[in-house]
Amino acid sequence: MPDAPSPAGAPGTKPTIRDVASAAGVSKSLVSLVLQGSANVSESRRRAVMEAMEQLGYRPNRLAQRLSGPRSGTIGVMLNDIRNPWFVELLEGLTAALHSAGVSPVLADSYTDQRVGRSSVETLLEQRVDGMVVVGTTNESAAIQNAARNIPVVLAGTREPVLAGVDIVVNDDDAGARQASEHLISLGHRRIAHLQGPGEVGRLRRASFERTMRDAGLEPIVVAGGGLTEESAYSTASRLLADPERPTAIFAYNDVACIGALSAADDLGLSVPHDLSLVGYDNTYLAKIRHLSLTSVDNGNLAVGVEAGKFILERLTAPDLPARLHLVPSQLQVRGSSGQAPASG
Repeated sequence: MPDAPSPAGAPGTKPTIRDVASAAGVSKSLVSLVLQGSANVSESRRRAVMEAMEQLGYRPNRLAQRLSGPRSGTIGVMLNDIRNPWFVELLEGLTAALHSAGVSPVLADSYTDQRVGRSSVETLLEQRVDGMVVVGTTNESAAIQNAARNIPVVLAGTREPVLAGVDIVVNDDDAGARQASEHLISLGHRRIAHLQGPGEVGRLRRASFERTMRDAGLEPIVVAGGGLTEESAYSTASRLLADPERPTAIFAYNDVACIGALSAADDLGLSVPHDLSLVGYDNTYLAKIRHLSLTSVDNGNLAVGVEAGKFILERLTAPDLPARLHLVPSQLQVRGSSGQAPASG
């Protein structure tokens, strides 16, 4: 017979295993078996328990169980695409924070894993990591949500998915996009295009760009997709720059996309910055290469990594902390890819 539920519903009261057992019509020990992933539970009862957990908002504290036993001493780090140079400084800050606490990172590349039909989240969980840091926008939101029920999770450089008990450490995307847009406007540019990137980060940067343009009384506002990779940005920029009313400036979602736009301008015989100004985002080492010399928004990658490391270490000992959002300030770094608007612009 199922155990009687504990009193629930009072403000601040969290559902317990006993509440889940009562809602599912099973015993508390059977709920424990489901949480342990036991194969000795029928599918119908497993489904009933999972539905009860979802309905009650029950989040099993697997970390508390692990703290009472041996830990792996590792933190899984999931990257959305290790080829992107944006990760370099972030990983430097993250790994420094982890190593200072005697914890080792285990890396997984979502781009590579997906090409072979594998989930990076599952790969890391199989390594029995004590926690996980998700770096960059990913399409494994459902898997991340499931993982967060079992181990601490922190998001770094991405705002998705928003989950209870999952910290988010990002740069101030709204301020960064505004700095980039205002810089181009101050140089006299009136026809400015934005190459939008994915996810909530892409949406925030686009919204800030559009708002800054409207505040300056500039129409039309040109936004085009293709802001994530060099290839997609090259294709989109080539189309925009071939238009008779082409933009005189482009604000790209990231430095890689900015380089794609730079290549498109070069192929069309346009000089940067005399005919076209470019601003990227992330201030990666690519932006600092002399013959590229990209104006770019520094999004504090090192600081994002350090803070993400601190947050995940704190959650190892205090998993029930409320979810936190930490914004790292952005700062525009002006270089040779942006200049005064051409007279015809």
